[in-house]
Amino acid sequence: MDTHEKPAPTSEAIAEENRRMRRLRMMVQMALEVIAQGELPYEEASNLATATRRVALQLFPGKEDAYDLLYRPKFQRLMSEVYRLQ
Repeated sequence: MDTHEKPAPTSEAIAEENRRMRRLRMMVQMALEVIAQGELPYEEASNLATATRRVALQLFPGKEDAYDLLYRPKFQRLMSEVYRLQ
């Protein structure tokens, strides 16, 4: 066995990662829904998007690039749509 190989994840580790993924998806969906209502001032909506990213990175440290690839465009698109940004 190569000394650089990581051991296979345990079923508990997989279950924990699945829980964190569900939490992240639910949190992002809720934030997007709140922003889509259009009732928040732009600054508060922007703060909500920023806070969502911060919590996501607490759940998945070191995954900034993945978050920015998967979720940042959704927030940017929605913010542009709701707040009529150019």
